[in-house]
Amino acid sequence: MLSKNQIKFVNSLKQKKYREEHNLFIAEGNKIVSELLNSSIVVKQVYATSEFLRKTNIDAAIERFEITENELERISSLITANEVLAVCQMPTCILNIEAFKDKLTLVLDDIKDPGNLGTIIRIADWFGIDSIICSSNTADVYNPKVVQATMGSIARIKTHYLDLAVFFNSSKSLIQNPIYGALLEGENIYTSKLTSIGFIIIGNESKGISENIVPFITDKLYIPSFSNNKSGKSEVESLNAAIATSIICSEFRRR
Repeated sequence: MLSKNQIKFVNSLKQKKYREEHNLFIAEGNKIVSELLNSSIVVKQVYATSEFLRKTNIDAAIERFEITENELERISSLITANEVLAVCQMPTCILNIEAFKDKLTLVLDDIKDPGNLGTIIRIADWFGIDSIICSSNTADVYNPKVVQATMGSIARIKTHYLDLAVFFNSSKSLIQNPIYGALLEGENIYTSKLTSIGFIIIGNESKGISENIVPFITDKLYIPSFSNNKSGKSEVESLNAAIATSIICSEFRRR
């Protein structure tokens, strides 16, 4: 049976200030927790139904608590709780600017929606991009909604939170990677020359890339719309940030 202190502690990790205080985050669901258990992420505690514990091999060093579905509902952040919740240690990601020299890296400028961020992390994993640089105001990667949306990819992607202007200023003397930015005034991505390395900046869902970041962009890219009315102008709303990221990454890898 869960104690009141356990319920209070796990629920506190749904808030950023307590996640940072304890250096812990929560992950839920059979698939995600199973992936984390088999990753480099340190899992501290597992709260699960008897069915999950019966079918899952869990290291003896990990605290485990067999709980009922009703108890799981009391600590879950999901609409419908799913067998297991894990308390995990936040990994330490050391920034090494020169490590980006021969890679394709995503840069997220104030992505606010947790679902978008989680999906972008999943997209990065799919396209073999192992690092994401986030602006200081981007959603917290350990927000339960973000973790859920990654579907386990959070175990494989390194994330760094930085002042982007300071980062680009300091990195330009060390590496000469092209810096691509998704902008309305950019060149058609399907006809642009793309490289296998560089930084790809994805802007805020409603405001786009910040004005102080635009000067660092060496190559402006645009995803054209093929849905036109009689006036020749598209009536379709701009693409969701995660969808745009998927299209851009796919085009880079296709080359």
